[in-house]
Amino acid sequence: MDQAAGKIDIRGLDEVELEGILTGQLSQPRFRTGQIWKWIWQKGATTFEEMTDLSKELRNQLPMIFAINAIQLDKMQTSLDGTIKSRFRLFDGHLIESVLIPVPVEKRYTVCVSSQVGCSLTCRFCATGQMKRVRNLEAPEIFDQVFQVNQQCLEAFGHPLTNIVYMGMGEPLLAYKPVISSVARITAPDGLNMSPRRITVSTAGIEKMIKKLADDQVKFNLALSLHAADDEKRNQLMPINEQNSLAALQEALIYFYAQTHNRITLEYIAFNEFNDFMVDAYNLARFCRAFPVMVNIIEYNPIDGFDLIKSTPSRIDAFASRLSAQGVSVTVRRSRGKDIDAACGQLANKG
Repeated sequence: MDQAAGKIDIRGLDEVELEGILTGQLSQPRFRTGQIWKWIWQKGATTFEEMTDLSKELRNQLPMIFAINAIQLDKMQTSLDGTIKSRFRLFDGHLIESVLIPVPVEKRYTVCVSSQVGCSLTCRFCATGQMKRVRNLEAPEIFDQVFQVNQQCLEAFGHPLTNIVYMGMGEPLLAYKPVISSVARITAPDGLNMSPRRITVSTAGIEKMIKKLADDQVKFNLALSLHAADDEKRNQLMPINEQNSLAALQEALIYFYAQTHNRITLEYIAFNEFNDFMVDAYNLARFCRAFPVMVNIIEYNPIDGFDLIKSTPSRIDAFASRLSAQGVSVTVRRSRGKDIDAACGQLANKG
């Protein structure tokens, strides 16, 4: 319900509910449901006037009952490396950010989407974690980010999105229902029809919710923001670890893989002389032995109020080599979009 206008958010309805209102209250034939559904979820219509295969009369009636609470582009910035950051304004005035990360030489175009306004987890190295959580996004607001950034991608690079990562503002597993619903709309044949194998949902590590993903037999990939492989160090970086220890997370990931066989990635920000020692590599390799996994070592992107600094290239390379020597699949990922505060951990609605 759009509380301000007393209207129903049409994108919050399923097809049966929509058909019931159209055929009952508006005395429309059933096929109108499919027409409207296509405009909303395939064509990304944000107004009823765009729905040109509906009669003028119906297009005038629909806004009297329904609202389309679409997100609106508020600001767009382009990095020197081609990364595009978009700030979107929600229907209630709150702001979120999404990032388009193009790698044309690999024909890889990834959108990083947000799932919450702000975040409640207070990870020390993350700018979003310094904001308070205002609310979860609705599934259509997540869908809109993908749809609009896909349009940006087509216009800027002549290529559609190839990948989606839920790694923007917020903790996706604390917005579980809208995240799962948004994936359903993005992957549905009568939606954007993207493969769930090209979608990765990231979490700071909530044991019971990782197990819920497994029980729900999700088809997308999972990424865990780990950043330290012993509890003492991880507690310093991520307070959530105090209730979700590494042993508990390892057990949850084992369960997730056993149930789904979906790809698991560990994200690991390397901080200079904090978590980049050889003993840290040993601990991380030991954590990884329980399930197939890829480790992404990430360059730290500085934020205000945090005193650790990024690891040096030589220390990162030595760390990665030690992991590899212990049989761990590892990549070193260089940050993109740092000059526009679009890199990992920097999203905070600046500018």
